[in-house]
Order: sequence, then structure tokens, then C-alpha cells
Amino acid sequence: MRLLLAVDRKLMGQVSITLPDGSVKSFESGVTPLAVANSVGKRLAEAAIVAKVDGQLTDLSRPIEKDSSVAILTEKNLEALEVYRHSSAHLLALAVTTLFPGTQLGIGPPIENGFYYDFYRKNPFTPEDLEKIEQKMLEFIQQDLPFSRSIHEKSEGLEWFRQQGAELKCELIQEKADKQFSCYTVGTFVDFCLGPHIPSTGKIKAIKLLSIAGAYWKGDEHNKQLQRIYGTAFFSRKELDDYLKQLEEAKKRDHRRIGKELDLFSLQEEAGPGLVFWHPKGALIRTEIEDFWRAEHLRGGYDFVCTPHIAKLDLWRTSGHVDFYRDSMYASMKIDETDYQLKPMNCPFHILIYKNDLRSYRDLPLRWAETGTVYRYERSGVLAGLFRVRGFTQDDAHIFCQPSRIEEEILGVIDFTLHILRSFGFEQFEIFLSTRPDKYVGSLEDWQRAEAALLRAIEAKELAYSVDEGGGAFYGPKIDVRIKDAIGRSWQCSTIQFDFNLPERFDISFIAEDGKAHRPYVVHRALLGSMERFFGVLIEHYAGAFPFWLSPVQVALLPISERHGEAVQQLGKNLVAAQFRAKADLRNEKINLKIRRAQLEKVPFMVVIGDKEVENGTLSVRNRFDGDLGAFSFEKFLELIQHLKSTRAVRP
Repeated sequence: MRLLLAVDRKLMGQVSITLPDGSVKSFESGVTPLAVANSVGKRLAEAAIVAKVDGQLTDLSRPIEKDSSVAILTEKNLEALEVYRHSSAHLLALAVTTLFPGTQLGIGPPIENGFYYDFYRKNPFTPEDLEKIEQKMLEFIQQDLPFSRSIHEKSEGLEWFRQQGAELKCELIQEKADKQFSCYTVGTFVDFCLGPHIPSTGKIKAIKLLSIAGAYWKGDEHNKQLQRIYGTAFFSRKELDDYLKQLEEAKKRDHRRIGKELDLFSLQEEAGPGLVFWHPKGALIRTEIEDFWRAEHLRGGYDFVCTPHIAKLDLWRTSGHVDFYRDSMYASMKIDETDYQLKPMNCPFHILIYKNDLRSYRDLPLRWAETGTVYRYERSGVLAGLFRVRGFTQDDAHIFCQPSRIEEEILGVIDFTLHILRSFGFEQFEIFLSTRPDKYVGSLEDWQRAEAALLRAIEAKELAYSVDEGGGAFYGPKIDVRIKDAIGRSWQCSTIQFDFNLPERFDISFIAEDGKAHRPYVVHRALLGSMERFFGVLIEHYAGAFPFWLSPVQVALLPISERHGEAVQQLGKNLVAAQFRAKADLRNEKINLKIRRAQLEKVPFMVVIGDKEVENGTLSVRNRFDGDLGAFSFEKFLELIQHLKSTRAVRP
């Protein structure tokens, strides 16, 4: 009976729409998501930004021709914000082509926290131009211009864009378009685009253009140099204002500026871009980080290994990196007529150590860690201080274990990861389960089994998480951990990766209880990610005012006059003997200037010594946050700083 009713309904040209709450409604075939929203309620229709039909984002005006599940997305949905920003990029392009006819267009995607559009024109945009463009965008928002979708045959559409002189768009269409492709029109602007988009420009409530930068077409420095205009858009003015305040704060915390001011590191063009030089103060902080890292790994049951910086290219063929990672690898070099390769990863080296001996189930798990420097090619246009470099040191580790122990090991790594990150003062985390990408190795069954194991581990720890569809490595799924810094920005940091590629490719095994050879599972994991990137995040998180235990100079010793120099030097020897980093400022300057210099250098404590302190055997103590703390005995001050060091406290 139900089947007959379903047949009758379809014969009458109706479709069945399943809503998120499980309810089902019938509509005429061709109903739009907006009409579905209206059937639920006027308020939902007014708030609608975009729809999700059978799991795919789609325009609110797109006809639905078959039975479908439909969700209406509003400003409460992150996916709606991405569409909103994509439409804002098209609005930017409309404003630019209106004000500057003849400008060629590249691409205009949404990005994290905003959007951009790339333009090609002979004359550079100026800050004044940016103001005019933004004003024109606001005018178009007031006009509430609709976004409309159209479908074109490839040959006809390509010819139309050629007639417009849109050279870059034609190139994109030739490369990416199917026999038919979609375009979106807003005002006079037509763009080759998959969509979807918001219904009209009037939906945009808060928008701001931020900056102009150079960008190469398709990211290739051999192509045309374009001008990239960055902007951002939010659903409310308050969200926009909060974000703009965050940007201002981020400028103050820029690790490149602070790194130079505090003399922590440099990037030397003479040596080549993307290569980091650690100065004495920066190297000291790095040493403290690595010493802590090593001590915690020893406590966590890890052993350390050290591996070379190069290996035969054939090793990378065996691992699969030549097939899947070649674009990020440097050109090989000839040594004794054999091709060698700078290592982009440490993992094949750890595999070779494992393979060097016969392993038993009694030996497992083996947890091997290394701070190994790797080299990956990055285009010069995307290099960014410590955040994007060409040579960096990973805090890498690989765990070889029996398949039956894999979840137990992953649970242990999750606990260890959060402990390490919290030790550096990070308390807010975002967890992502990154699943199978389009290009992968291994069987589908292996991937499903691995993803399920990672998911069970996350859920066992009762951690909130999101799924990053297709975000896994080519050799296995992973758990990604992002940390939130002091001003609310998220940074990709730790990764816990499942690997069934390398054990298979290198044919490694262990002898199990049954006396037969079995394949081990391997977990890749990096907790800090890379020393360079993590150090950059630390600089910005603390604005250069590192916790006491990490500060390169922990105590500045400031004599009021030259006659107090001997007392200061003796105090310095006592602090050094107690394993603290103290530095005396013996310059013949006024005490206020010495205090000011120590503050600018972000030294946690300043100890002032004058006649009264020498006479009473006391220390006049200041800290960088609260100023004068009063008089301390040496023993009391030592107790205070020993506590800060042992607890790794963020501040006194």
C-alpha cells in the first residue's frame, strides 16, 4: 500500500523532503530550499543563508527534483559563514570591475577568517583605492543585488569569457570545467564558479577590506604577479569589531617583530629564504624546550634515535614519498653516481632501524623519538617567518605495536599530547579527526578500521571533536590537535597519525605468540609539530614575555651605582650556582633607564641593589607585570623563583 502511494505521488510530480528533525513533507517537484524554509516558518526563511540537500551545500533557489533530505543553514552554521564569505569575495570583484574596468580576475575563495580575490592590472592598488572599493561594496549591499546561477556549454562559455578579455578565467575553464559548467552573476559581474552563494548582497551585514598583497598566478613565481585584496565578513558588526581588535593585537604580537626586538632569531637572505638562524637567546629557549621534551619522553617510555639528513632516493621511492610527496621534496643530488635526497620526513629512517633486527611481540611496543631536522620545498611567496619555512625540526616519534595494542597506544599519546601542551600554558584545544583523502594508499577496509580506532580513542577520552573530511595523510588517517592562543587564534600543532603504508612497503614484521611473522601497526606523532613553528606560536601567545622557566634571562641584576657592582656580581654568582639565569647591568646609567631596558627585554624579575639593600642584606625585587614587590631576603626570593621554575608557572 505504501509503495503504491509512493508511486502515485511521483506520478503527480511530487517530492518527499526529509527535514533535520526527521519529519517528512511533500512538495511539488522543483520546489526550492527557500520554499521549504518558508513552509517551516517565516523566521527560518528570513534567516536562511544556504541549504544542504542530501549533504551537499546548494543555493536556496536551486530546484529540488527528487526525494531529498534538506537542512536550512543560518548564521549559526560555520558552513553558512564560508558561503557568506565566498559571496563577499564576488562582491569585491564586482566593486573592482565597476571602478576599474579592464581588470582581469584570478580566483576569489573564502579562507579562514575571511576571503580574498586576485586581480591583474598594470597599476597597483593604493590604500585610497581600497577605501573606494569598500565604499562601492557597501553601495551594492544597499542595492540588495541577487546572486543568480546559470549553466553553459564549455565551448560557448569559453568563447564568451574570451570576448571579455578574461584570459585567466579562460585558463581556469580549460583546466577545470566539465562539458557544462556553472557561472554566478551578481550585478554586472559574471564568474566561473561552482557556488553555492547567498541569495543576495543584502544578506551581508558586516564587511571590511583589510590589505593588499602580491600573489603569483596559481602560486607559481614563473607566472604573472597579481594583486591580492584580502577582506573579512561576519554576520554581525560586533563579531567584525572583535575580529579587528584581535588583528590589532596580533600585530603587536607578531613573532617576526618581537623576534628581532628580543634578538631571538633571524632569516638571512644571504643564506637563502626559509632557513632559520637561532640566536643565543632563542637557542637557549629552544634548549629548554628540548630538555623538557626529552625528560618527559623518558618518563613516558620512549627511547631516542638520531638519523641522517640525506638518504638514497630509492628509499623515498620505497616509502611512497616520490609518488605522493614529490612536489614538496628538493631535487636529488648525485653522490658516487647514486641519487640522494634531503629528507622531507623522518619516518622511513625509523623504519630502517626497526628492520635492522628481528623483533618479537615481547619487544613491543617500541616508542622511538627524535628531534629531526627535515627539508621541504615551499614556494617563496608562501614563506612566513617561523610559521612557513624550508628547513625545520620535528619533534617526531614512531610507535611500533601489535595490532591488539593500537587503541591503548593512541589513548596514551592523546594524554601525553595534552600534558605537554598544557605544560607550555595552553589550555584550550580543538580536536579534528582527519579522514581518507582522495589520493591514498592501502585498502578501504584498512582505512575504515584505522578511522574507527582513532574515533574510539577520541570518544573514550570524551573529547569534543570535528571531522576533517579528506584531511588525512596519504598513508593513513590522523588526529589533529589545534591550540588556542592568548587572543583566541587557533594553531595546528600536534598530530597523531595511523600508518599501514610503511609497514607494508618495507615489509617489517614481528614474531607473535604463535611463532609466525605478523605485521606491526605504526603510529606517527609529533606533539609540538616543529620547533620553529611552535616557537613562533609561543612568542605570539606570550607577546615575548615567556614564562619564567623559558625566559633566556630570568633575573636582571641592577646596581644603583658603581659602588654596588660587587654586591650585584656576588648575587649573580649565587643565582647561577642555584641554576638560574641572571644578568647584571653594570652600565653607568640611571636606575630608571636600567629598569626600563629590562622591561623592554621582558625579563621576569629585576633585583635592584643600593645602599639600603647592601646594608640590610636584602633585595629590592620587581617583576615585569606588577612592578615593585618590596624587600626580599635572598632565601625568600630563591624560594619564589624555584617554585616558578619547578611548576612552569605562566606568571608569578
